[in-house]
Amino acid sequence: MCDSKSCAHAAASSRRSFLRSSLATALAVAAGGALPGGLAMARTASPPKPQNVLDPDAALARLAEGNERYVSGTALRHDFVHERPVLTGGQNPYAAVLGCADSRIVPEYTFDCARGDLFVARVAGNFANDDMLGSLEYAVAVLGVPLILVLGHEKCGAVDAAVKAVTQSAQYPGRIPSLVSAIAPSVEKVRGAAGNLLEAATAQNVRDNVAALAGRSAIIRDAAQAGKLRIAGGVYHLATGRVEFLS
Repeated sequence: MCDSKSCAHAAASSRRSFLRSSLATALAVAAGGALPGGLAMARTASPPKPQNVLDPDAALARLAEGNERYVSGTALRHDFVHERPVLTGGQNPYAAVLGCADSRIVPEYTFDCARGDLFVARVAGNFANDDMLGSLEYAVAVLGVPLILVLGHEKCGAVDAAVKAVTQSAQYPGRIPSLVSAIAPSVEKVRGAAGNLLEAATAQNVRDNVAALAGRSAIIRDAAQAGKLRIAGGVYHLATGRVEFLS
């Protein structure tokens, strides 16, 4: 027998153990394999959007095809009404995008996508801070996306601020310096290069964050090394809407 306080403590502990066990069981049932840190990659018998089950190369090709439609003004007519019920039970996007918060660049429009197609994480300057990295790890480990695209764009204000900080010692108020300090190393790498420094820094920032995703995350790196994930970079051109994919 136990007194009321001891019994209450034991009951609470039992409930916590049950919840932990239930969560682990649910993940195990849904998972086809484990990834670092105990996260499980979702494996569903009937994904909400079967057309989104692609290999990494096919996912990149689909992005490129969608961008061509966007550039030419021949975007598809998406049925938003009938897709709603399909997506209430889950999601299986075919790509994740680490993009800039700039209002002129909308990944879903840029690649002529419907809802449930892209998992988008956005921050001014499209760099992989801890929040962006955690979001993309979720996309890889739980949603099983086969592609991550780091998407920069022309005339990026965050990159321009970093350029001015590096070349003119510009100072900024509030939390803006945290953005600048994240992008400044990319500016420094191309500071002495010929041509337009802002354009060069924009492309370098994309390349550096492509490398950072695998470099800082075992989840992302292991998926890429296993051939389940591709990490690519691109720069959006404002005048045309075309995305230049970087090698």
